[in-house]
Amino acid sequence: MSKFFLTTAIDYSNGDPHLGHALEKIGADVIARFRRMAGDEVHFLMGMDENSQSVLPMAEKNRITPAAWVEQLAARFQWFWERLGCSNDDWIRTTEPRHLAAVAELLERIQARNPTDVYLADYEGLYCTGCEEFKTESQIADGKCGEHPTLALIPTKERNHFFRLSAYTDRIRALIDSGELAVEPTIRRNEIVRLLEAGLQDISISRSRLPWGIPFPGSPGHTIYVWFDAVINYLSATGFPAEGYQRLWPADLHVIGKGITRFHCVLWPAMCLSAGIAPPRMVWAHGYVQWLGTKMSKTAGTAVNLDDAINRHGADALRYFLMREVGFESDGDFTWDRFDARYTADLADGFGNLVARSIAMIEKYRQGIVPPGPETELDRLATGEIIPAYRRALDRFDLRAGAECLGTLVAGADGFIAASAPWSLAKAGAAADLDRALAALGRCLYRLAVLAAPYLPGKAAEVWEALGGLGSIDATAWKQVDLAPVTGRLVRRPAILFPKPASPK
Repeated sequence: MSKFFLTTAIDYSNGDPHLGHALEKIGADVIARFRRMAGDEVHFLMGMDENSQSVLPMAEKNRITPAAWVEQLAARFQWFWERLGCSNDDWIRTTEPRHLAAVAELLERIQARNPTDVYLADYEGLYCTGCEEFKTESQIADGKCGEHPTLALIPTKERNHFFRLSAYTDRIRALIDSGELAVEPTIRRNEIVRLLEAGLQDISISRSRLPWGIPFPGSPGHTIYVWFDAVINYLSATGFPAEGYQRLWPADLHVIGKGITRFHCVLWPAMCLSAGIAPPRMVWAHGYVQWLGTKMSKTAGTAVNLDDAINRHGADALRYFLMREVGFESDGDFTWDRFDARYTADLADGFGNLVARSIAMIEKYRQGIVPPGPETELDRLATGEIIPAYRRALDRFDLRAGAECLGTLVAGADGFIAASAPWSLAKAGAAADLDRALAALGRCLYRLAVLAAPYLPGKAAEVWEALGGLGSIDATAWKQVDLAPVTGRLVRRPAILFPKPASPK
């Protein structure tokens, strides 16, 4: 059993989550569920970034204290992730004592090991309140931040503490080139390499006169820059600096959005190197969910209401749609019409219909007992092609390809039913051939439930229960996915897995 410490980005406390947040959390959850099923000892971390400047105007607008505002938002985010079936093992908030202790310790180690890595200097530049960072010329287009084009950049001058990021250009490049720090997918790694080739600039790691944030040790009137403190959350959650934090650290995978790669692939590894701590092993930077070709953003007002999206067809359907339609690498559009079409074709008429008709035939012709039967072309398709392709896809975090395997198995089973025609075999009294067909369908549903479990955890559990499975779909189920031991099980039809919406009158 291998340790697998998986994290997502922590989210700003500036409003409800939207589909862009959901894509990241669902994708990471699919990875976590698969790795558990594959036998790894998974520790899955999610949480909230509560030291952002954006907390102050939101708290003021809602006429509550900043502390009350972040408490309210944390509960709101957790509620959404629970509804979407996220199986995180820990939930960290950057206002927690364990995080404050880890931030202070890491900064102390940096200053003790490399005293010249932190220094005071004046800074003047254009500041994006959405990103909470000073912008360089290459990050500005038409006078606007590329990530937040609706926000005006603010000319800012102040005396801050700086981190000597420029000293770590070669060491970070060496980590990436050697694979010790994997940056994926390739397009994001190439972006980081180009950034390193251009040379890194030192970064301001404190802000002055802010009433909200972590105080900078030994520097009254300064708070620690939110991005410097935020990335430390991954280390805070291991118990650092207490003895034994290395049980989880280094992180095996940071899952983030493509807009924050510089902080995770450059600043964070440099901080770790400066403090004498191992850097993370991999960063996966996914694309964005778009609405009419534009990145979903609370700031820009282009975010689809997540509550509406879940209520449309249920949490599992939304999970499947985002992984199958958008995927976990490039940008992808969300439209209600496309969501409805994918739900109907893949889930209601596909997955759900296959489960219902297969179990109905086993009940009708064999009193609900899955008969024994030899290997068929459907078994060979599943074990020889689909399951290996699924395993390869999940191992390389190609979550769209993994979801496509579900559809391939459903289509293969539908074709098998059409070719074998169990109803005709029953009418002709061909008992052995009927047993062969029904046994193959029983094994197919076992495999479908196991492969669907990371994507459709709720519905897969219903299929598993309908097949007489005891407990959850776990590592034992995955080990037996080729064999699919269902012979002799009593099956029963579940409730309609994916009901079709009522037609308008």
